[in-house]
Amino acid sequence: MNPNDASPSADPDILVIDVLDEDAGLADVEDSRGRTYQVPAEWLPGAADGAAYRVQVGRSGVTFTPDPDGARALRERSKQTLLDFSDEPGT
Repeated sequence: MNPNDASPSADPDILVIDVLDEDAGLADVEDSRGRTYQVPAEWLPGAADGAAYRVQVGRSGVTFTPDPDGARALRERSKQTLLDFSDEPGT
């Protein structure tokens, strides 16, 4: 997800809210690349713990679209990464 990339990604990133801090107005999120960070909760429509979003970066900015299957997809991707890692020679 490169904000300087003017063309929309063919495979948008997924964000999943790990923890929503309503007092601070921040959401701790994990993306489909395994990175964790905080974003303002007001950027995420219907923000709630476990909610998932497709992230599209384009000329007009960043769009967060709710994705009901996003959390499951992120878990499956994480499981596959672990399986791939454990299948490497010498492990």
